[in-house]
This record gives sequence, C-alpha cells and structure tokens, in this order.
Amino acid sequence: MTINKTLENGLLVLAPVGRLDTMTAPELEAELNKSIKDAESLKLDFSNLEYISSAGLRVLLSAHKAMSAKGGMTVSNVNDIVQEVFEVTGFSDILNIE
Repeated sequence: MTINKTLENGLLVLAPVGRLDTMTAPELEAELNKSIKDAESLKLDFSNLEYISSAGLRVLLSAHKAMSAKGGMTVSNVNDIVQEVFEVTGFSDILNIE
C-alpha cells in the first residue's frame, strides 16, 4: 500500500492507495501514529482505496477517537464497496463521511 500524505495549516490528509486489510492496516496505523501529533484535524481521502477489512476499520476507529479530542476527522471520496462496509458495520453512523 502507498499512503500519500500532506500536512498544511494543521490539516493532515492521508490518501491510502490499494487495499486496507490485515496486511496493510499496520502501515496506515504507523503513519497515523507518527503524523497525527502534528495535526489539528485529519482527512482520509479514500479516492484510491479499493477495499477495507475489519483490520482497517479498527485503525479508523482508533484515529477517530484520537482526533475527537482535536479538530475531528473526515473521510472523503468513498467508493460503493467501502461505503457498503461502513453501512453494514455501523461506521457510517460514527464517521463523518463527505
């Protein structure tokens, strides 16, 4: 998995490319842990994310909790497959999806 990252005016934007699953979730988690301390808010751009598994959902939940104490977290450009996972798991009620 590739993770494109920008940090501008306190907004951290992470854009993972590929699949967010058991094999790649630790990579996103490590990037979040490293970068989140410098961010006031977080945006996850899923325009190039093909799939998300429960391991990926766990990383999102952890990031959501961490950013709730700051400026919040949004998820954008979610495809139909990922959106369906969010709806089935109830994450669509938890996350701020643009």
